Amino acid sequence: MATNFLVHEKIWFDKFKYDDAERKFYEQMNGPVAGASCQLKEVLPDPSEALSQAALGTSSGPGPSSGPGGDHSELVVRIASLEVENQNLRSVVQDLQQAIARLEARLNALEKSSPIHRATAPQTQHVSPMRQVEPPTKKVATPAEDDEDNDIDLFGSDEEEDKEAARLREERLRQYAEKKAKKPSLVAKSSILLDVKPWDDETDMAKLEACVRSIQLDGLLWGGSKLVPVGYGIRKLQIQCVVEDDKVGTDLLEEEITKFEEHVQSVDIAAFNKI
Repeated sequence: MATNFLVHEKIWFDKFKYDDAERKFYEQMNGPVAGASCQLKEVLPDPSEALSQAALGTSSGPGPSSGPGGDHSELVVRIASLEVENQNLRSVVQDLQQAIARLEARLNALEKSSPIHRATAPQTQHVSPMRQVEPPTKKVATPAEDDEDNDIDLFGSDEEEDKEAARLREERLRQYAEKKAKKPSLVAKSSILLDVKPWDDETDMAKLEACVRSIQLDGLLWGGSKLVPVGYGIRKLQIQCVVEDDKVGTDLLEEEITKFEEHVQSVDIAAFNKI
């Protein structure tokens, strides 16, 4: 399983060869390296070389390179890297603590110099011992100034405004009522077609029509008429009229027409239409 994992990882197994070649090149250019550095390298080998050797040891099985010495060197490298990280973190924490302390000091200084702090601080007046401070003299108000102050009403009175508003409202209501009274009201009217039937064929239809037209009522206007045959020589009077609904009704018309009992047998409403 470890072998499969290392196969998928992108590891430069031959890096130690290139590092050795680069080191030899710079040794030839700058001269031999001091013995102390060589001894340090022998104690702390290259981490990449140790990692490559560990990978080769796991892939090819146990060999001469694998053993307690290789594990010890890898642990030493890891411990050294952890110590370096620990030192870096400590330095970062110290820097942060110093920055916070500086910010707190600056905030305290700003609070002390703010105008609110100045207002709350008690103000002391230094008086020299040779000079006495005279109290401020009060100006005596004259009676005229007192009267002027009394005449000024800071809050004002709404009585005059209320009276003016009421007067305007009444005037507008009166104008609206006058305008409404001048406007002609809409009168509801109806057109009625009446069938007036005689007793028999011997009834004088001209006399019957004259009797019907003799009815005069407020809101009643007679219109055209004609004789319509019914049967057996009998004809009925079909007459039209226009009435105002509030003044004349159909019941009143039937009652007035049926008063002529000598000529009228019955009255029917043939048609009724609103105008």
